[in-house]
Amino acid sequence: MRTALLLYNPQKRQACTIQERLHQQLEMNGFQVCSFQSDDSQTILQTISEISAIEVAFVLGGDGTLLSVARMLAPANIPILGINVGHLGFLTESDPDGIEEAVRRIRDREYDLEARMMLSAAVLREEKMVQELLALNDAGVAKGSYGRMVTIHTYVDGVYVDTIRGDGMIVSTPTGSTAYSLSCGGPIVTPHLEVFLLTPICPHTLFSRPCVMDSQQEILLEVEASHSDFELTVDGQVSVRLHSGDCVRIRKAVCSTTLIKWRDREFFTVLRKKLREPHSHLDRKDD
Repeated sequence: MRTALLLYNPQKRQACTIQERLHQQLEMNGFQVCSFQSDDSQTILQTISEISAIEVAFVLGGDGTLLSVARMLAPANIPILGINVGHLGFLTESDPDGIEEAVRRIRDREYDLEARMMLSAAVLREEKMVQELLALNDAGVAKGSYGRMVTIHTYVDGVYVDTIRGDGMIVSTPTGSTAYSLSCGGPIVTPHLEVFLLTPICPHTLFSRPCVMDSQQEILLEVEASHSDFELTVDGQVSVRLHSGDCVRIRKAVCSTTLIKWRDREFFTVLRKKLREPHSHLDRKDD
């Protein structure tokens, strides 16, 4: 029997309601279903270790839910299908009204698998690694609520690149290029590329601009500040407090996230629909 994970965000009332319907649809189509709240990482990881042939993970939530699940499932290489019950839903592939069709497509294997590059961010303190985090979207080194700027010295493969003073620096994957980096003036990168984007956050200079680096290169951010209110945050969700003099080392992660994609959905079409201005002239072309 084919096995599916069903992970839902318990903080979203609609997700809790829909998961019962989705569970029933999957069983009706011949799947064994393991259903959990998306934040129950201990039980989810234990289930993954005990069941070796999980075909797909259905994730009910928004982009934030999918990001947290992606970091959890990536080492096991389980394909993820996101069903949006959040706000933007840029990473998700279906919506609550399309559950029956989504299950049918999975049953009949009418989809493509898309590998998304991830990054690892290691905090180095006095040349010792104190913590390492995995990210699908981005790793950001930034000041907290304190008003003073931070200074970040950037090195690529050991070669000095630039020093910026400002609110911080984002290192993002192509998947993360449409997230925080975009809001800070970074470019949009198609997800099949394997590159890093370095995007300064409110730099106090005329000359600091976003850069694109090969994913095989190692990026080192050395942080300097006269205060202690700054941190490393991955995917906007998990944070580590930094000390002045700490370094954050960014590398391409060993694992990647596998997303299930419908064959009739194209990246730039989704991009335009999700990120355009409301009531633009494109509405008429898409309707």
